[in-house]
Amino acid sequence: MVDEVAELAVELTDMAAADHRSAVHPNSDNPVEQLAWRRLTAQHGDRLGEIMDEYGWPTQELVGEEAARAAWLIAQHADRQLDIQRRALRLMRQAVSAGSAGPRELAFLHDRTLVNEGRKQIYGTQIAGVKDGVPVPWPCEEPERMDELRAEVGIEPFDEYVAKFAMV
Repeated sequence: MVDEVAELAVELTDMAAADHRSAVHPNSDNPVEQLAWRRLTAQHGDRLGEIMDEYGWPTQELVGEEAARAAWLIAQHADRQLDIQRRALRLMRQAVSAGSAGPRELAFLHDRTLVNEGRKQIYGTQIAGVKDGVPVPWPCEEPERMDELRAEVGIEPFDEYVAKFAMV
């Protein structure tokens, strides 16, 4: 079992590395790049579904910090597999309640899933686009409380967050 879990950790980190290495950007205007991105994230989403079937949510205790973060990234990018995102969200929520996963990553996945469902996000983690060089979030449930809610889960205030992405 130890070897199996070690192999799982390597597999998850390899998938996340492939995601980062991909020369493809999900918002590319190039249809070939878009298709390649979709294929990559769908393959990873499918595999994450199999992993969740067998192990539940891959927690830090199970696979280590890097692989657990990789699992979160894979779920985050499974945008066209809402069933996978919803299941990951449910399992990750249980892991956070048990102290086995971080509330910050859960907040990002929660917002991502809400946006993919066409609903308003809670924490303002998902950016809809850029207007006049400034990132604009997808609509939020309670925009006036966004920074307060972000602070509760360990996310910096929205203005600090988007300053990292602002186009100068």
